[in-house]
Amino acid sequence: MCLASVLASRSGSAQPIQSQRTEFAKVIPGYRFRFPWDEGSHPAFRVEWWYVTGWLEPPDRTPLGFQVTFFRARPQIDERNPSAFTPRQIMIAHAALSQESRGRLLHDQRVARAAFGLVGADEGRTHAWIDNWSLAQDGASYHARIAAADFGLELSFTRTQPPLLQGDEGMSRKGPRSDSASYYYSVPQLKVAGVITESRKRYAVSGSAWLDHEWSSSYMDERAVGWDWLGINLDDGGALMVFRMRDRSGAKFWAGATYRSTDGVRRTYTPEEIDLKALRIWRSARTGASYPVAWAIRVGALELTVVPLMDDQESDTRASTGAVYWEGAVRALRGNTPIGRGYLELTGYLRPLKL
Repeated sequence: MCLASVLASRSGSAQPIQSQRTEFAKVIPGYRFRFPWDEGSHPAFRVEWWYVTGWLEPPDRTPLGFQVTFFRARPQIDERNPSAFTPRQIMIAHAALSQESRGRLLHDQRVARAAFGLVGADEGRTHAWIDNWSLAQDGASYHARIAAADFGLELSFTRTQPPLLQGDEGMSRKGPRSDSASYYYSVPQLKVAGVITESRKRYAVSGSAWLDHEWSSSYMDERAVGWDWLGINLDDGGALMVFRMRDRSGAKFWAGATYRSTDGVRRTYTPEEIDLKALRIWRSARTGASYPVAWAIRVGALELTVVPLMDDQESDTRASTGAVYWEGAVRALRGNTPIGRGYLELTGYLRPLKL
């Protein structure tokens, strides 16, 4: 789950000729996923993203978190314009490192129109790129190359499990209306190996990661103002994804969750079976936004606590998506016992997200 609604808002800001208004593909029930084809781009839909997060262990054994995301957005344009410069697709990329020793994120972003082979996203396989930033699929593996201003990532992700369909066989509802939905699958428990460059030093890392791929044309109900999302790689080999959409009072407007046990059994949960309770609030000195960074979570009979690797994992992406949000590495606990690691995303806390 990522900043789809923000992208939709920004990509739809152009004023099209009404008679040539762009028609976006719709999310409908009964879609049958085709792998590996559906791992590639779906350019007829309004928004799409490939989102990789995880935990890494460098040589000093001090863990750090990372995030790499590529977004594709299809703007509303005059479809009759034959110019090669017409922005038929917009690509945005984010990358970040969460290092507890620094106490803040290292973060960078890119945005460009898809054109001339320098920027784009392939159909039929995962391959998204903006100049020398890329995420590419090679069989059962993925490779990320990021040359950010303050750091570099060269990471390989190898599957240990098959894709996990979210929601109703891959159709993930985001509200009570059926058109508020996305096609959504995850690849949890990825094995990570690679190299990080920072302060002119290169060092090897290994760890685990989670990949989300989601696409939609109508994502967020206008009554919702933001969401809280969590993806956890459990230490026993299981995987848990849970989210809630919030209304203007901050209460649960909608929720969803999927759990896959260590023996491969998948179960989804209704909004009534899901409860997220904030345990601690952190306030950003930069933006003034207040985020619930620690949680008590109940999904059916599953109960766990989530605590952050560090409090300040706020991302300011106003130069690309127009949003400020919290997205960072977290630990999952049962009592005082660690049971997993993952990533938490908190949106709509500085101001409501709007389509």
